[in-house]
Amino acid sequence: MFDFDAVDFVTADHHFGHARIIEHARRPFSDVNAMDSYLVERWNSIVPSDAIVLHLGDLLMASMNDVGAALALTMQLHGRRLLVPGNHDWISRATQTRTRIQSMMPRYEAAGWTVLPEVLNGSRRGRLLRASHYPYDTSSRDKFSKVRPVDDGRPLLHGHTHSATVFNDENAAMHVGVDAWDFTPVPMREVDRWLASTQITKAPQEAF
Repeated sequence: MFDFDAVDFVTADHHFGHARIIEHARRPFSDVNAMDSYLVERWNSIVPSDAIVLHLGDLLMASMNDVGAALALTMQLHGRRLLVPGNHDWISRATQTRTRIQSMMPRYEAAGWTVLPEVLNGSRRGRLLRASHYPYDTSSRDKFSKVRPVDDGRPLLHGHTHSATVFNDENAAMHVGVDAWDFTPVPMREVDRWLASTQITKAPQEAF
């Protein structure tokens, strides 16, 4: 099971190299180069070089011709970097073939990323916790159903929505994407505060 106690920061949805995300997510940048530079600056302004950062997907969205440059850019980011793939990542089981994933995985690893499964289950300071790129969803037409976590009441950290809203009132979910956090990774102390306010307080062994 994943050890959330070892994580210092969590984040999602940088979309390095993706010009159209500026309009889609209403980001205040003149062009993709300005966005990418600012995202690197914001990350490094808060993350020490020895920190562990859990990234919940959509790290970049670049064409096959541009993915090398986008990955090289992420090598500037401080810390040990863990990646849970999102639907726009070239290593996503939701959107890529097995052959494509096998060919792209070494490139992500060479850029300093440790790639993890699409759904992480574990605990944080004795409290149950789950993480995924995707929020909980009960839609019968969910195109990401094979990788989206099932809502069993466990608190969830997620990205994907690009919403400015952090907390979901309908279930125990916390959005950690950069569009909700002033373009910076989220310190895990914020997660600790949120978990302390949820109904689930302990992590029984049978839950794993």
